[in-house]
Amino acid sequence: MAGLGRVLMSVSALAKNVSEATTLPVYMVCRSKFTRSRIPPQVFEECSKEHEIYGGDPEQPHKLHIVTRVKSTKGRPYWEKKVVKSLGLLKSHEPRLHKNTPSVNNQLKIIKHLVRIQPLKLPNGLPSEGEMAGSYLNSKGELVIKHQMSATQKSVES
Repeated sequence: MAGLGRVLMSVSALAKNVSEATTLPVYMVCRSKFTRSRIPPQVFEECSKEHEIYGGDPEQPHKLHIVTRVKSTKGRPYWEKKVVKSLGLLKSHEPRLHKNTPSVNNQLKIIKHLVRIQPLKLPNGLPSEGEMAGSYLNSKGELVIKHQMSATQKSVES
């Protein structure tokens, strides 16, 4: 497109009459292309200050992320849409669990402005197979286990 602008400028400059050159309309098409190379390198640098702000411990990192998409991908570049699809974040405000690994973290850095990332906290430890049915995630990112009473315990209490 820049070549077309140069051609139009040279045509107007080559006009025979000065008054003719000033009356000719010159259309310059300037389209800014959003490419991957324009992402600033600061996005991919590790920020140790964030550990103090958000209460993370770099010595004992959490095992799982709770990732929730909070912004739309409409109008975003194709590579961000591709990352959102690969992480399974097609619906907004629907949490997904992902491992805290470097490959997943690199993908999350690309779309960090579209998602909310929380650590999965296990205040009661890992649930057993029987307790999984009564467990749920609350809004703070904690896995809450509802202890179900068995039939023998109910009969003893009554």
